[in-house]
Amino acid sequence: MYKRWQEKNIKSALKTRRVVILSGSRQCGKTTTSKALTNKESLYRTLDDITLLQAAKNDPQGFIKLNKGTMIIDEVQRVPELITAIKKTVDENTRYGQYLITGSVNIQTLPTVRESLAGRVKKIRLRPLAQGEILRKEPAFLSRITKKEFINNNGYDKEKISEIIFKGGYPEALGFKNQSDRTSWYRDYIDTIIEFDLHNIANIKRQDSLKELAAIIASYSSKFIDKSKITSSLMIANQTLDSYLGILENTYITDKLSPWLKSDYERVNKQSKYYITDTGLMAALLNWKAEDLLLDADKSGKIFETFVYNQLIAQVECNSSDWQLYHYRDREKREIDFILQNNDDIVAIEVKAGSNINKDQFKHIKWFKENLARDKKFIGIVLYTGEHIVSFGENLYAVPMNNLWE
Repeated sequence: MYKRWQEKNIKSALKTRRVVILSGSRQCGKTTTSKALTNKESLYRTLDDITLLQAAKNDPQGFIKLNKGTMIIDEVQRVPELITAIKKTVDENTRYGQYLITGSVNIQTLPTVRESLAGRVKKIRLRPLAQGEILRKEPAFLSRITKKEFINNNGYDKEKISEIIFKGGYPEALGFKNQSDRTSWYRDYIDTIIEFDLHNIANIKRQDSLKELAAIIASYSSKFIDKSKITSSLMIANQTLDSYLGILENTYITDKLSPWLKSDYERVNKQSKYYITDTGLMAALLNWKAEDLLLDADKSGKIFETFVYNQLIAQVECNSSDWQLYHYRDREKREIDFILQNNDDIVAIEVKAGSNINKDQFKHIKWFKENLARDKKFIGIVLYTGEHIVSFGENLYAVPMNNLWE
């Protein structure tokens, strides 16, 4: 069993909110984490149990009746009427920590949910395991940035990191000893979600198109998508594409990363980028093998950047500070993979799968520093698979990628 970085935030939220929503993709560890937080006064109920599912549908208000402690309701999206019942209960009784509910979809996007629970609820996202969680390390990268205390590489070359990338972060998939079994698990996983789980949130008329779209978005992961090209390929309307993209996002298969816009610079690109939320799943969708990355710079660039995104966002979301994650691109095609910002602290991060770095790989970071971050506390980093921390100017560093998890 892995200790999750979000556990402390869940415990804290149960002391200050009447309801806590723990959301995340299927099989990412929500049930295990919820059970780990139970005590003798807690009551656990899963709507994957047919008997409990029927009871919840027949009498939502009676199902959530609670005298003390915390009721944990797993997969609440199966009975959206429970949200209304919970709202009524916590409006009458304002005690904190009454309900911890989990969902494999974004509950607030369900068409049958009309209650926002605003002012009563804390939402917490649980993701597939970050590499630091797998190694049972505390999240340290944001602290390292602030203190400028980086470490040299400890045996994590490109081939080693590629192996980590292809395993992904789903606990069950990590249990397989060989990659072929793991790939098969990921393919069954996506099939199950599309064929069985999505009826809870949408009427999908073309499951084949949605499954194909998941693979297409995987191929665009870390890049800007071309909607016209995708609609033409799938022979679907723009409106259908937008709906399907929303479904993939609301079931936590994809994330959408917003652009950094905190500037009066008019030529900033305002388009978001999509990322697959697990690199093991991404590799399975694309039928890639680890050895492919050693020979194909485009493939390695996409999946390494996607991997870094998933490591960064996990640390941002569990951090108590106000760090936010963005990307940057302007009309002059200056592009920076990630911008981290916490008030006046800005960190620009480029990702390189290679082990050699030169000054040209800092040119967009240096432009950003000199033109858009002059009045900020700025650090520029190129994460790479080489051995050493190397300075490329004031507050500009090449940093080994293992700083994300060691």
